[in-house]
Amino acid sequence: MREVLKDLIDAVEAGHTVGLGTVVRTFRSAPRPAGASMMVDADGRAVGSVSGGCVEGALYELATGVIESGTPKLQRYGITDNDAFEVGLTCGGIIDVFVEAVSLKTFPELPGVGADVDADVPVALVSVIEHPNPAWLGRHLVVRPDGFEGSLGSDRANHAVSDDVMGLLAAGRNTTLMYGPDGERRGDGMRVFVASFAPQPRMLVFGAIDFAAAVAKQGSFLGYRVTVCDARAVFATKARFPVADEVVVEWPHRYLQGQIDAELIDPRTVICVLTHDPKFDVPLLEVALRHEVAYVGAMGSRKTHDDRMDRLREAGLSAAELDKLSSPIGLDLGSRTPEETAVSIAAEIISLRWGGKGGRLSHMDVRIHHVPLADADHEGAERPNLQLEPAEE
Repeated sequence: MREVLKDLIDAVEAGHTVGLGTVVRTFRSAPRPAGASMMVDADGRAVGSVSGGCVEGALYELATGVIESGTPKLQRYGITDNDAFEVGLTCGGIIDVFVEAVSLKTFPELPGVGADVDADVPVALVSVIEHPNPAWLGRHLVVRPDGFEGSLGSDRANHAVSDDVMGLLAAGRNTTLMYGPDGERRGDGMRVFVASFAPQPRMLVFGAIDFAAAVAKQGSFLGYRVTVCDARAVFATKARFPVADEVVVEWPHRYLQGQIDAELIDPRTVICVLTHDPKFDVPLLEVALRHEVAYVGAMGSRKTHDDRMDRLREAGLSAAELDKLSSPIGLDLGSRTPEETAVSIAAEIISLRWGGKGGRLSHMDVRIHHVPLADADHEGAERPNLQLEPAEE
């Protein structure tokens, strides 16, 4: 939803009613993740995408109808013999899209969500997408670390859902949650979709070398907030790393420990150690490997790696802590240039995030789109009884 949020807010603040379609569940090789959105404004302009082109035409018509009727609709799009090349997903995936009419009247809290996102303040948007009482459909709750505003339909539901969403917000996850009609945790009937807008995940690149410039570019491209850090002021300059969000002159281990103490490092953070100098990287890795982050990779030859591991063992790191280290850094792509090496590092980060193996898809008989392990059970929960709804009525 982030990609259409500004256009959405601009339209509703101008007094318009907008049709918004959001992917709330995916199955198999769906082309876009949960949270991807497409909006249709009052002038008929479409912004965003839910499938990369497969079903946007059908969704446009549905969103236009929802604007006129004001009645939300949960629509499933999937491949069938009749609609595979018309409005189905030719990739073989299945997506559930919740389509609603959005205006300041239906969602007065929306501009505040946009302000939080612009200010990098964590905020989550909860929408009722299924409920036995149609009056609850499309109701919203805005959840922040210090509380919530809006209403799903009852105080009980508001408190139950907001409590559960806090954890999703901290991790920056989008997903659906099931409750009883009044927010009962042991029940079904009400399903809500949670879109979390957490601050950008961070990439910390240590070592102001030419490889770091290439890695910083890859990190920025992937959506990370990139910091380059080196103790040598002559090398750690903004002119050498224009893509980085910040360039810091400090001993790497001191900088990282300070960021941890300030609670500015979270489980989504990735750390790339490119110094391959023991006086820099060993103290740094002692700190990094003892903290919960998504990725720690270190550059160096096999000989450098072996020496580094011996020094880390002498420093008292456990086998479990050492197992978290990706060294030598990156996937085996045959990389030689800094740019190619940066691609291999980015590829390793992506593969660890989604559970990919790094092999050639043309030589493998596996799913193309992976899901995080935390979402795997949810994604497959209803597969045995899937019934495809027609794409159009």
